[in-house]
Amino acid sequence: MSIITATHISYFHTCRRKLWLFHHAIRMEHTSDVVYEGKLIGETTYGERAAKNRQVELSVPIAGGWTGSAKIDFYDARNKVVHETKKSDKMEQAHVAQVKFYLYVLRLSGVEGARGIIEYPKQRERTELSLAPGEEAEVEQWLAGIREIIESEQCPAVIRKPVCKQCSYYEFCYAEEV
Repeated sequence: MSIITATHISYFHTCRRKLWLFHHAIRMEHTSDVVYEGKLIGETTYGERAAKNRQVELSVPIAGGWTGSAKIDFYDARNKVVHETKKSDKMEQAHVAQVKFYLYVLRLSGVEGARGIIEYPKQRERTELSLAPGEEAEVEQWLAGIREIIESEQCPAVIRKPVCKQCSYYEFCYAEEV
């Protein structure tokens, strides 16, 4: 049995190679100043949020004997709102997918009507979203795609996109070129 987390979901929407490497315990995030800056923004921007909301960790069975695991840093249980803080909206598709995964896990845990808010404090922007009934199937397609990638014997190829230069795996993927 394997576990799929929100990080898997995010990486599925950014880079399949990064997803495969992460799942196979090749972790580079601890070496990245960009990752550190994002964590710092998340921890310091909304200081009062920790007092008002709580951290929630949920694990639910999903298809194929797998487990979906969500660690939500800020969940307002009274209003059923997942709060996610991000450095920039450059990877907004991955951020939206991550929050939809949280909402999916909440729904499987019996929490109906939850919604999410993604905040970009440096840009003073926010995105509000929910998980519409038909979108559950979309999340399940992501989960199937993730399982297919991480069960593969082959690591996916380098994607060679501008976003790679900011990635914590950059030196790993481009070692011969650096």
